[in-house]
Amino acid sequence: MTQKIKFRFAPSPTGKVHIGNIRTAIITWLAARSMGGKFMLRIDDTDSERSKDEYTELLKTDLTWLGLNWDDYAHQRDRWDRYNELIQKLKDDGRLYPCYETPEQLDLKRKGLLNAGKPPLYDRSALDLTDEEKAKFEAEGKSPHWRFKMNPAPIEWNDLVRGEVRFDATLISDPVLIREDGRPLYHLCSVIDDIDFGISHITRGEDHVSNTAMHVQMFEALGATPPKMAHLPLVADMEGGKLSKRLGSLAVESLRDDEGIEPMAIVSLLARLGTSDPIEATNDMQVFIKSFDFAKFGRGTPKMDVSEIERLNARIVHGLSYDEVKDRPELKGIDENFWNNVRANLKKVSDVTDWAHVTNDKIETSVPDEDKDYIKLAAQTLPEGDINDDTWSAWTSVLKEKSDRKGRGLFMPLRQALTGMEHGPEMDKMLKLLGRDRALRRLEKAAA
Repeated sequence: MTQKIKFRFAPSPTGKVHIGNIRTAIITWLAARSMGGKFMLRIDDTDSERSKDEYTELLKTDLTWLGLNWDDYAHQRDRWDRYNELIQKLKDDGRLYPCYETPEQLDLKRKGLLNAGKPPLYDRSALDLTDEEKAKFEAEGKSPHWRFKMNPAPIEWNDLVRGEVRFDATLISDPVLIREDGRPLYHLCSVIDDIDFGISHITRGEDHVSNTAMHVQMFEALGATPPKMAHLPLVADMEGGKLSKRLGSLAVESLRDDEGIEPMAIVSLLARLGTSDPIEATNDMQVFIKSFDFAKFGRGTPKMDVSEIERLNARIVHGLSYDEVKDRPELKGIDENFWNNVRANLKKVSDVTDWAHVTNDKIETSVPDEDKDYIKLAAQTLPEGDINDDTWSAWTSVLKEKSDRKGRGLFMPLRQALTGMEHGPEMDKMLKLLGRDRALRRLEKAAA
């Protein structure tokens, strides 16, 4: 029977979701949808001291806002009985063994091996402990940590991004999977969850490749076939180093609530970053689902420019219809005609309020003294009747002939007098939005 396709995103709720880990969520979700599979949201909250429900709720809000719906959901904190059941199995099978060295003793061992020019692998001395020696440690109040015994067999898998990956298990130190206080570490809980929830594919950063080598043997020790793996190169800043604090600390919540970024601007950037496909702004998630392929991801380190999000955002805003934005608070009192005339000059939807202010409020406009006579002429020659699509062109043609002005000298004083600004939507549209009466009042006041 063919295994059903199922991906998972498994964040720890110890803080707000940032650009780095939301990229993994986006790619994982797109991969699942492109293959007709399921997407699971698993909350890795075994760390009860640092995990907070408020971060879990914020995470779900962020994913929903980005359009990343999930088909299955679970908390690790609800699964202690299951973890303990399989931990006991691994102990019974001899794959988990107790160790009593203190951190100081382990540190001395590591330093000794390094000084001797040897890899700092655990020497497995705990395997030689007798039952009497273990009982003595216990009587002294020493609780063991538990290590996973790696088999010396080669570890290999065909990575969906990196291709063939091979590890020599004899060069991997037996990892600690259970702390002295009895709490299992992430590695073991994650593997057990992936087995129980039928995870077929795992997407993670390339910094987890060595962890995956250990996980492969954990899957096998529990009688399961490891999922297919896709290890993505980590993102760098534009200088090629690690993500800067400014970029790496960008929380999705901040981009949404403080920066006014559209969700698809984030998706448009992160879905294609590091692939052979061009980064382009689109408001249609299906575009990214249909074009998704792990084979398109390169091995090189992708560089992220945070300003690219803003550029993509502006392009997406320019394509938003009135129906898509009319229920937002920023659009209160703004009709479809106004939106259609100004959206091409907006960087974010909330900018529409600036243009509403320009056209509807009593703003102060002025022009340099040398342009006042020109603006007076403009007021005198403003065509009678309602402003239409041809009014601006006809009016400026008359002004060009009567004033002998052209280019910037012809148009800029008009923009300043009518809007109080030196940039903005095309003036033929602005003139229509202002209407003749308001335009005339502003021209006469600016010329005074």
